[in-house]
Amino acid sequence: MKAMLLAAGRGERLRPITDTTPKPLIDVRGKPLIVHHLEALAHAGIEGVVINLGWLGEQIAGRVGSGAEWGLDVAYSPEGDDILETGGGIRRALPLLGDEPFLVVNADVFTDMPLPLTLAADASGHLVLVPRPAHRDMGDFSLDAGRLSNAEPRALTFSGIALYRPEMFAHLAEGRFPLAPILRQAADRGRLTAETWAGEWHDVGTPERLEKLNQGPG
Repeated sequence: MKAMLLAAGRGERLRPITDTTPKPLIDVRGKPLIVHHLEALAHAGIEGVVINLGWLGEQIAGRVGSGAEWGLDVAYSPEGDDILETGGGIRRALPLLGDEPFLVVNADVFTDMPLPLTLAADASGHLVLVPRPAHRDMGDFSLDAGRLSNAEPRALTFSGIALYRPEMFAHLAEGRFPLAPILRQAADRGRLTAETWAGEWHDVGTPERLEKLNQGPG
């Protein structure tokens, strides 16, 4: 299994920190956020990792390199100044991800969630959901007998971690587009399964949340 780390975003809400440091390289509990992910992927036995690059991407490539430091084989999907959003970034990287199901992890979350995930034979993808955090006014999805649902109440938030079959994106034209509408359409067709994670998970979205995260668990 291969994995993709979504690392191209600008991190507007974390400015001015992200004016000079890309969000995945911000230190969280003693090491860059992306290093936590690379360590988790290596521990899970995943060897091939694709990282998309956008804002200050050269810094990410400079820090991660070939991935040999973690026993990984890292490839890059550069987007330059034309950042393709989550859906477009995955679509661009498909040739690097291969023909088998692949893991996708948002590089701007921090979690102790175990990897990898499993995918049912009749599912196009499998998402990890978390309880809606206090800073969110509403959740993203609900669960119905293990299937992802758009039905109310949407009390669960997408963690940014999922396993997908490449066929879910291969029919889409390349370009800039978000992931959420694709997930909602697939959920309506009953094509996505999901599970919940009640352990540690944080969206490192603002300086205040970053400071609290660096104070430790709790």
